[in-house]
Amino acid sequence: MAINLEKGQRISLEKSNGAKLLNICVGVNWGAIEKKGFFSSSKVAVDLDASCAVYDENKKLLDTVSFRQLKSNDQAIKHSGDDLTGDINGDDGLDNEVITVDFSRLNPSATYVAFFINSFRGQDFKDIPFASIRIYEGTPTRVTEVFAKYDIANDSAFAGSVTMVLGVFYKKNGEWKFNAIGAPTPDKKIETTVVTIQQSYL
Repeated sequence: MAINLEKGQRISLEKSNGAKLLNICVGVNWGAIEKKGFFSSSKVAVDLDASCAVYDENKKLLDTVSFRQLKSNDQAIKHSGDDLTGDINGDDGLDNEVITVDFSRLNPSATYVAFFINSFRGQDFKDIPFASIRIYEGTPTRVTEVFAKYDIANDSAFAGSVTMVLGVFYKKNGEWKFNAIGAPTPDKKIETTVVTIQQSYL
């Protein structure tokens, strides 16, 4: 049964049968903005960018994965590729961008893996009709078991923001857990978001 994540909620990566979840997908799904005129309406494409950053126990940045770099240096993290439009014709139930993580292959120094979203064209989150994140076991094209869901649309806290920190996977006593953050940041670029996470969310 998938957990509907709340801000500040921490969960362990343990499946319903008690096994540890070592291969996860973080998928983001979002819609296009509808512009209404006097006699008709039109859809405006939305380019959200899902990214992640890896840090060591001293919060030093080790690696980033985004539309610019689709694989981590250790090959443990992979990005499905840049989606420039979102769901133009309404929610198709599929993720627009997916980042996969194989925790067993991660750099041994990795202690934090943070996920965040930037609105590439500066489109305000409050104008996007739907946007959600889900953490699941499987592949970008096959969902085996949804582990957690997180709805990030229609939240007044995101009004005026174009960047948000989704959450952080962190290693504690050799086990990986997840901290749901769901916080908007004033950043406009991936590079500055990486620093904000380093300073405030690890």
